[in-house]
Amino acid sequence: MRTQKRCMGYVAIVVDDYDRAIEYYTSKLGFTLVEDTPQPGKRWVVVTPNPESDCNLLLARASNDRQKTFIGNQCGGRVFLFLQTDDFWRDYDAMKTAGVQFCEEPREEEYGTVVVFEDLFGNRWDLYQNN
Repeated sequence: MRTQKRCMGYVAIVVDDYDRAIEYYTSKLGFTLVEDTPQPGKRWVVVTPNPESDCNLLLARASNDRQKTFIGNQCGGRVFLFLQTDDFWRDYDAMKTAGVQFCEEPREEEYGTVVVFEDLFGNRWDLYQNN
């Protein structure tokens, strides 16, 4: 019997400008630009926290007024994305130095170390490291 591998390939996040988004995710969060391909009326822009990851972030520019209302609020103000790390303090310190906006101080939870931050567009993320 053949086993199929299934995984999340992309998570789309609505942004207002491709270049601002690329700059933020690569310079502030340390992501890698995987692809930036022009298409008719848009671009296919993919960034990743780890080039070996199976799941990448697709930066999708809002193309109409309705989509623009969701920029920074794709999850109704809740934490939307979870950035897992193998070294919390390394990444927290690097992001803080780069000017990332943290919403709280890091805290220890039953599962590990975590802190909430907001990206350039106002989306809330958890940076966390499991115990």
